[in-house]
Amino acid sequence: MAVKIRLTRLGKKKAPFYRIQVADSRSPRDGRFIEEIGIYDPNQDPSMIRIDEEKAKKWLADGAKPTDTVAKLFKIAGIE
Repeated sequence: MAVKIRLTRLGKKKAPFYRIQVADSRSPRDGRFIEEIGIYDPNQDPSMIRIDEEKAKKWLADGAKPTDTVAKLFKIAGIE
């Protein structure tokens, strides 16, 4: 099973809010997930990024691959 760390979109039209989730790569974007590890709100100034560092590092060590956007968020939050 290929596991990815990716964003799930929430919020209303033109006001997105994202959850950072660990999910099977075959499941749809807003579909089934394994675990939620953080949130990202680009509407605030500055953007709010809240990630559970322990869970993120655990999933990265277990072989989960972050998407490009999530990898950038991890870098901003100081997780690698």
